Amino acid sequence: MMHVDLSGKRALVTGSSTGIGRAIALALARNGADVAVNYCSSRDAAEEAASQIRGMGRRCVAMRADVSQKPEVQRLFAEVEAAFGPGLDILVNNAGSLVSREPTAVMREETFDRVIAVNFKSAFLCSQAVIPRLADRTGRVVNLTSVAARNGGGPGAGVYAASKAAVSCFTKNLAKELAPRGITVNAIAPGVITTPFHEKFSSPELMARFAAGTPLGHNGVAEDCVGAVLFLVSPEASFITGETIEINGGMLMD
Repeated sequence: MMHVDLSGKRALVTGSSTGIGRAIALALARNGADVAVNYCSSRDAAEEAASQIRGMGRRCVAMRADVSQKPEVQRLFAEVEAAFGPGLDILVNNAGSLVSREPTAVMREETFDRVIAVNFKSAFLCSQAVIPRLADRTGRVVNLTSVAARNGGGPGAGVYAASKAAVSCFTKNLAKELAPRGITVNAIAPGVITTPFHEKFSSPELMARFAAGTPLGHNGVAEDCVGAVLFLVSPEASFITGETIEINGGMLMD
């Protein structure tokens, strides 16, 4: 398992009670970081993740906030600083959801608005909040986009794919904005990862189709995503910014 030295670093991972976000939060803690676990509805899972992190000897708080809402983002960051002290070293914008599989012809406006808010607006608001808190030269932002941003997404996921494409584009612009301070901004783009996300939105038959269309012959698991994040927040990646690492088993190749 990959190891980097994150001793003394303070991290916030949004949407980290389950799935990829939880795996990232645990990996950051295993490598020495204090971690704030954010959740919106899965309180018990968030508290369980926080308990695991504290069991590693790291500081950890589990904090509820809907990160698509600016007042809640402001409160979240204030509470993180109250727990960890001023400033932050690492932000992982992981919060997101398909919300509902709805083809364009029948998609409700409220679904459209929620998909954009939870996937793109959340990353924007949290990035905006963290900018004055990140340390020059060592601050790190990692965004979660998706293979859907490049291939248009699966059935009923067109707006989700577009929201993730917005995250990919935003990653590049924010990287340019923060480059003069030596802060890097990168992204990872998972393919089909077996998590509660797909348990909710994808049938076993659809998951089998996804696996069949992946050259490695299977879907991924959340832990497949953590190595890239650990690398991107490490000193070894200090000259990498504005990049997206595809983690999809070969489903999409450049």
